[in-house]
Amino acid sequence: MNLTERFKNAYRAFFDSGPTVPLYGAEAEKLLEWLGIDPRNTKAIEEVTYYTCLKLLSETIGKMPLKYYRMTDKGRIRAEPTRATQLLTVRPNPYMTPTTLWTTTEMNCQHYGNGYIWIRRKFTPAAYGGTCEVMDIWPMQSNSVSVYMDDAGIFGDEGKIYYGYVDPKTGKSYMFQSDDVMHFRTWYSLDGITGEPVRKILKYTLEGMGASQEVMNNQYKQGLTAAMAMQYTGDLSDDKRKLLTKKFADALSGPKNAGKVIPVPIGLQLTPLKISMADAQFAELRKASALQIAAAFGIKPNMINNYDKSSYASSEQQAIDYLVNTALIRIKQYEEEINAKFLEPQEQDARFFYKFNEKVILRTDAKTQMETLKDGVNNGIYKPNDARDYLDLPYDPAGNKLIVNGNYIPLEMVGQQYGISQEGGE
Repeated sequence: MNLTERFKNAYRAFFDSGPTVPLYGAEAEKLLEWLGIDPRNTKAIEEVTYYTCLKLLSETIGKMPLKYYRMTDKGRIRAEPTRATQLLTVRPNPYMTPTTLWTTTEMNCQHYGNGYIWIRRKFTPAAYGGTCEVMDIWPMQSNSVSVYMDDAGIFGDEGKIYYGYVDPKTGKSYMFQSDDVMHFRTWYSLDGITGEPVRKILKYTLEGMGASQEVMNNQYKQGLTAAMAMQYTGDLSDDKRKLLTKKFADALSGPKNAGKVIPVPIGLQLTPLKISMADAQFAELRKASALQIAAAFGIKPNMINNYDKSSYASSEQQAIDYLVNTALIRIKQYEEEINAKFLEPQEQDARFFYKFNEKVILRTDAKTQMETLKDGVNNGIYKPNDARDYLDLPYDPAGNKLIVNGNYIPLEMVGQQYGISQEGGE
């Protein structure tokens, strides 16, 4: 029996015997639904602030190019790309670009708490061992993934993590080993294995924001007209009262009737009942709730178009603060997972690694960029070709040397150009 058949048999036994409870994912959600608990909040993404935060975080990961390096005794150098590198940086699979791959994964991670990427490998046996080649990589819909811990050792190695995936299009079930799935989590994790979505903390805030948006929608549908009490003299039957109410409701409510004047019979009086939005501090409460949602994601106020206490200079500083305090931990987690799961053991031993270029988040205006590069080249920090690479200019054969100002000399040589020794003599 070959390895594939043994794995399939173990997979069937895994589900048939039922000794293992899913830690997280689709199977765990089915259990909660059976108990009468709805674990999903499908309306959360309809709230504009929540959607904006998801968009910013997803695009932050998607916009950064991934670089392939090797650490040597002389420092970090750009490594020659391999076929596997081409998948990560050019075309992960026949249908996606790297930008789509990373943006989709981070979107799933932030909304569901976990993001998954399947690495499809092909093993080619040989006389002595064999070779393992990465064919393509695919993002997995997080709400279709279940995380299992093999407590019973059904797969032969007790305590290992496995990922069950149910294809939402075909309904077929698959089981993947941990080494074949890159797993990205949110910071909110109590066991270190699975993450929890931020919307779990923001449940009531998001519900309040959704309710307030519904109030506004209803107001616009009614043409911003208030509810009214209708006072009349005499006594009316229920049927006549309903007809009278419907008559004035049709004449006064709705956008088409906004500002409309209608005659009121003698003995009938209409009195508005609804409190105004200004009296209820509607705008202030919505703004406070929006800032709470953004703060939970680590998003700065200016990034959700709140410039009440912001200027151009502070906005630039907030962008740096966003990179340092919000984006860097996400970037670091992605780099660690990619280097642990995607690199082959021989690449890890040879000190190859992948790294995102986070500097693209801090791109400045052309003048500031040119001054920064000029100072770096003139002070021997950048080579001229390094600066040209930042500007997307071609390499120059003479630009691979560090240069400095000729007036700069080592500290121990100060004064020697005037014939003065360090001891003070001629």
